Amino acid sequence: MSGLVEIIIAGLILLGAAFVLIGSWGLVRLPSTMERLHGPTKATTLGLGGLLLASVVFFQVRLGVWTAHELLISLFLFITAPISANMIAKVHLHRARTGDRPDHDGVAGPPPRPDPDGEGEWATFEAPHTDTQASIENH
Repeated sequence: MSGLVEIIIAGLILLGAAFVLIGSWGLVRLPSTMERLHGPTKATTLGLGGLLLASVVFFQVRLGVWTAHELLISLFLFITAPISANMIAKVHLHRARTGDRPDHDGVAGPPPRPDPDGEGEWATFEAPHTDTQASIENH
């Protein structure tokens, strides 16, 4: 391997590791749930992208092969990160609406259980209206 390629690989590894570290630190240290979303969804995704790109460059230069593993990992990450952020945001908005936990307490904790009577379900934020098809089917 040439010295330039090794410098590029080392730079990508350091850049990726820095983003992962900053994203993880933000997940733990930021004060509110909505601010905590940026750690795992933005910075950590960029960090893993840098690490995976370093892996692609390394295996291409060292072995002369293109590997699909990094592409599959990236695809999985880019699909699951927005979904997990959406679920975290839903729990936060539900808690803010119901007043279960103040956002300034710094503790994430488990989500509250939905009401047994179906009022205010946490996945949809409200029960179906009485004149909708879902309401008719449930009763």
